Amino acid sequence: MKGRVVLVTGATSGIGLVTARELARMGARVIIASRSAARCAQTAQQIAQATGNSEVLAMPTDLSSLRAVRALAERVRAEVGQLDVLVNNAGAIFGERKISADGFEMTWALNHLSYFLLTNLLLDLLSASPEGRVVNVSSDAHFAVRRADFSDINFERRRYGGFAAYCLSKLANVMFTYELARRLQGSTVTANALHPGAVATNFGRNNPGVLGLVFRLFTCFALSPEQGAQTSIYLASSPAVAGVSGQYFDRCKPKRSSPISYDQSAQRQLWALSAAQVGL
Repeated sequence: MKGRVVLVTGATSGIGLVTARELARMGARVIIASRSAARCAQTAQQIAQATGNSEVLAMPTDLSSLRAVRALAERVRAEVGQLDVLVNNAGAIFGERKISADGFEMTWALNHLSYFLLTNLLLDLLSASPEGRVVNVSSDAHFAVRRADFSDINFERRRYGGFAAYCLSKLANVMFTYELARRLQGSTVTANALHPGAVATNFGRNNPGVLGLVFRLFTCFALSPEQGAQTSIYLASSPAVAGVSGQYFDRCKPKRSSPISYDQSAQRQLWALSAAQVGL
């Protein structure tokens, strides 16, 4: 990975942290983006010390904010001017309905719109790379969605459920990846999605009530972040997937995603909706 620049979102904990650290260990110049400026700076320092790679840049960003995502893209362009791999990893689940600064349900804003906008804003840099890669961290939770209906992403006409919102956002990750890969055909840029596995991180544990309890109990039986990050690292760096695009991976191997995720009409509708929501 020497000579390559990688941007990892949600990189101050869990599989994002491990992904950023191991890509830095391989010699990549790594940009880490996460909400807390202090944690970003601390994580960049920790990664540099652990790997001996001083080329770790902290770019704190509230990825639920469209303005902040745009500012991040501009900062990457101005301060680095190169991008070979984008790992869209930031995500969360919320026990209570929250609305982002732009008026979107928070899970949708953070888990999907940040992926969509940041990728599109940085496509020119990725296209300038000899082998640009987009790696979208999704989840097998998307299998729980029975219908690709994105008409009420703010949960205004139906009762809010944190897990339902999360599953919908993860389906959007997969469908966005497939539509993006189709649009990138003939270019040097690839796009793939992945299921990291059931990973023991801080994900979901800060929620109050039953949801938080479920995630705290769940971590007793889950994979370590080191195990969960392996597929992200593989898709970002392995020569074995050079040129491979439009696939869904689990444990470093392609597999079928949910049947509804392959609906090309729904993929195009999701793209149009997302573009309108982010102002592209």
